[in-house]
Amino acid sequence: MRSSTRAVVAGLAALTVVTLAGCGDNAAGGSDGKLDVVASFYPLEFIARSVGGDAVNVTTLTAPGVEPHDLELTPKQVGTIAGAKLVVFEKGLQPAVDEAVDQNAKDAGFDIAPAAKLEATGADFEEHEEGEAAGTPTNSVTPAAYVAPKTHTDDALDPHFWLDPIRYAGVVQAVTDKLVSVDPDHADAYKQRATALLGDVGKLDTEYKAGLANCKLKTFVTSHQAFAYLAKRYGLTMVGIAGFTPDAEPTPTRIKEVQEIVRKQQVTTIFYEELVSPKVAESIARDVHVKTAVLSPIEGLSDANSQETYLSLMRENLQELRKANSCA
Repeated sequence: MRSSTRAVVAGLAALTVVTLAGCGDNAAGGSDGKLDVVASFYPLEFIARSVGGDAVNVTTLTAPGVEPHDLELTPKQVGTIAGAKLVVFEKGLQPAVDEAVDQNAKDAGFDIAPAAKLEATGADFEEHEEGEAAGTPTNSVTPAAYVAPKTHTDDALDPHFWLDPIRYAGVVQAVTDKLVSVDPDHADAYKQRATALLGDVGKLDTEYKAGLANCKLKTFVTSHQAFAYLAKRYGLTMVGIAGFTPDAEPTPTRIKEVQEIVRKQQVTTIFYEELVSPKVAESIARDVHVKTAVLSPIEGLSDANSQETYLSLMRENLQELRKANSCA
C-alpha cells in the first residue's frame, strides 16, 4: 500500500548515505569507541540495550507512540542505518526497514526471524469465505493445534515472536552471538549481560506457566492477532478482531463472528492496545455487555508506559489474562 512512498524515501535517502556512512568510522563504529547499533522496534531495542550495555550506542527506528507496522523512514533514519555497524531487524514486519537494509546495509543487517522460528499461525486474515461457521473460534490458536481460516493468507508467518518468552530467549541468544562476532573485544561482557537477561526471561516463562495453568476460561479476545504464540505456549485460545496489522478494519462478518464467540465462550473482556484506537473493541464490548482492558502487544512504548520495560509489560499482561480468564 505504501510501497511507492517507501521507495521514494529510500531513494532520496540513498543519495546521502555515502557521506553519512563515512562519519565516525572506527573499529567499534562510533566516535566514542562504542558499537553503533540500530534496532528496528522496541522488543529488539530492549535486547540490544540489555545485552550491549555501555559498550553500544543503540538507536531505535520506531519512536515511542508509533505503531511499528506503519513505520516509514526519514532520509536521516536511512542514513543512520547505512552508518551502523549492526542493524537488528525482523524481516517481513516492517517493509520500509527491509528496503533500507537491502539497499544500504546488507553487511550490517541482522535478520532475527530465523532465530525466532516463525510459524504460520493462521492468524492473518482479511475476509472469510461465505458460509464459514461463526460459532467456532476461527482465526485463533488452540493449545492442541492451529485453527486457521480458509483464506489465501494461511501461510503468512506470524511476526509476534516476542510475546512467547521461549522464542524471545532464542532471539536474545542470537543477538548476543552477533554482538560477540561484530565486537569480540567486549565478548565477555555481552555474554554476562545476556545470561542475566535470559534468566529474567526464563522467570517470565515460569510465571506464565504457573499463572495460566488453572483458568476457568480458556478463550481471550484481542484487538489484533498478536498473541498466537503466547496462546499456544500456555494452553489458551486467542481470538483476534483484526489480523496481523492492528489498524486494519475488520469486516462486518468478522465482527459478528467475534460477538458470537464472546457469547458462546462466555468471554468477560475485550482487550485493546495502547497504540491503536480502541473504538472497535469498545463497540463490540458494548454490544455483548462485557468489559474492556489493555493487553499490550509490546510492539512499542507510548507516553503512558514510557517507564515500563518488556519484562514489566509482560507481567502486566499476565495479570490481565489471569483476571479476564478467572485463573486460580
